[in-house]
Amino acid sequence: MTASNHENWRLGSAAHAAQRAAALTALLVVEQHDEGDLLARARELLLAFGEPSADLEMRDVWALREAARTVYAVFAASDMVSAVQKINGLLAQYATAPRLTAHDGTAWHLHVDARDDAPWAEWFIASSAMALAILTSDKQRPPGGLCASPPCGRPFIDLGKGGGRRYCSPRCATRERVAAHRRKQD
Repeated sequence: MTASNHENWRLGSAAHAAQRAAALTALLVVEQHDEGDLLARARELLLAFGEPSADLEMRDVWALREAARTVYAVFAASDMVSAVQKINGLLAQYATAPRLTAHDGTAWHLHVDARDDAPWAEWFIASSAMALAILTSDKQRPPGGLCASPPCGRPFIDLGKGGGRRYCSPRCATRERVAAHRRKQD
């Protein structure tokens, strides 16, 4: 996801944080990049989603990747109960008491990590769990899923009203619809 795709999401909102969780999880777990490219892309993504700085080193990226693998399990959950169990497990293990903060010149926003200067991975997993929990509570369904297009598999957030989204993007949905049409033609 690029900055232009999420400009309309209010910084600090659960939807914005959940979109960031899906995008960073896709980058770190699904996509394949060499070390230098991965570091640059992780920095770009964090800045694009409104982080005031992205002073990452490779060790931070490796820790973020481990955190993203844990968050990925929420997107891979097959049903509501499974998603809720995974989210609750993340909250129990990684979140602390909620607090408002306005660090680094940002607007007031909610944090559930231990402190404003917490390690990137701790911040990512705690903030992602909180955002996914809020969306699950608001929508009364899993907050997203994994793209059903076999060559893709990227996590996505489902903010629609009806639910049942299967693809991460219109591009993947179109690719699968065209493939299904071609199979019928043969």
